[in-house]
Amino acid sequence: MTTIRIATRGSDLALWQARYVAGRIETELGAATELVVVKTTGDRIQNVSLAKIGGKGLFVKEIEEALLDGRADVAVHSAKDLPALMADGLELVAFPQRADSRDALVGRQRGASVAKLAAGARVGTGSARRAAQLSSTRPDLEIVALRGNVPTRLQKLESENLAAVVLACAGLDRLGLGARIDERISPDTMLPAVAQGALALEARSNDPVAIEIAKLDDVDTAICVNAERGFLLRLGGDCTVPLACFAELSDTRILRVRALLASADGSKVLREQLEIDASPGRPGVVKSAANAGTRLAESVLAAGGAELLEQLQQGRSEAEA
Repeated sequence: MTTIRIATRGSDLALWQARYVAGRIETELGAATELVVVKTTGDRIQNVSLAKIGGKGLFVKEIEEALLDGRADVAVHSAKDLPALMADGLELVAFPQRADSRDALVGRQRGASVAKLAAGARVGTGSARRAAQLSSTRPDLEIVALRGNVPTRLQKLESENLAAVVLACAGLDRLGLGARIDERISPDTMLPAVAQGALALEARSNDPVAIEIAKLDDVDTAICVNAERGFLLRLGGDCTVPLACFAELSDTRILRVRALLASADGSKVLREQLEIDASPGRPGVVKSAANAGTRLAESVLAAGGAELLEQLQQGRSEAEA
């Protein structure tokens, strides 16, 4: 097999993820690898909110272009950054085993937690989903918008006079910063983003490399991520919409999928959940999981989500005007 070229962003976290995948390709598939670092628009523009410049799709589009024009053979993404729809001619071929999917609270003073933060505390996050859920749980907090990579956001604890920042546990763990986490926030308090903690490997459709890379897929992770992305696809949301979906498998192979859609200020939160049988070897279990996510989205829409999405879209249009 020829050298497999891996497209990645250039942040510390993205490079860790790409090197992790490269190591598995070399060890398990016996192929040499080469990293192709792509500087994305989302990385270049740091002083404007993602919502105003196109959302997290800006981290994906130019990496996909490297696949489409032949500069790379496979792309490594943080799965939570992926839009609902992928570019024509490309497909997600593998989801390696998922890391901790929870959100992490990192306090300026050790021992902090969502419940223990002082009234009026300033909490930084770059996520509409996290901001809405924090505001719903603790309406007394002041939510401060953040951009930047993980180290930059941690530095802003001091430079922005923040009591805490909320990041993903997986990113901190992968960078060797897990000890900085003061609270791994329970999904009961803050439901994770779609596919948070998972990596997604993307390749050209019908490319022989795609067949090889698919061997790195973890079935249980694929089941959960497809359920969550089924929800995302039906709602048509992106990172500017305060939505969340989290799927988990029980020891008895029951897939529990929980989802929510919230107003930007967290004053309204719609929650739904369902369970399906995800027994090993069951035909079409991954597709069934995706269908479960779709059904869950339909339940949210029927419960008032359609009107809420319209209000969110109107609010975004007014903000951009």
